[in-house]
Amino acid sequence: QVQLVESGGGLVQPVGSLRLSCAASGIIFSIEAMRWYRQAPGQQREFVATITRGGITNFADSVKGRFTISRDNAKNTVYLQMDSLKPEDTAVYYCNADIRQSLSSRLSYWGQGTQVTVSS
Repeated sequence: QVQLVESGGGLVQPVGSLRLSCAASGIIFSIEAMRWYRQAPGQQREFVATITRGGITNFADSVKGRFTISRDNAKNTVYLQMDSLKPEDTAVYYCNADIRQSLSSRLSYWGQGTQVTVSS
């Protein structure tokens, strides 16, 4: 079984920073793309950022220049550094990863989410 566990959420003032982490555990052969999504109250889940195993990144327009995604392949962990936070960044942030448990299997896994609240 594979698990993704996020951490690092919390309450932060506008223009502040937070760093989210997401660690994968279990029987893992390799991890391909890793992503962050978020879901605000009453809204659909939306894409935030992605990073390939080789380190190629892509961001939603709403967070470009403010958020950075990185990963540590040795630790099966992805990070989301969030700077210059705005109240509209308030949401539950979810980690998603494409994980192979063998050469012939690849599934998409989700974490349980971590709350980020940006408020003064």
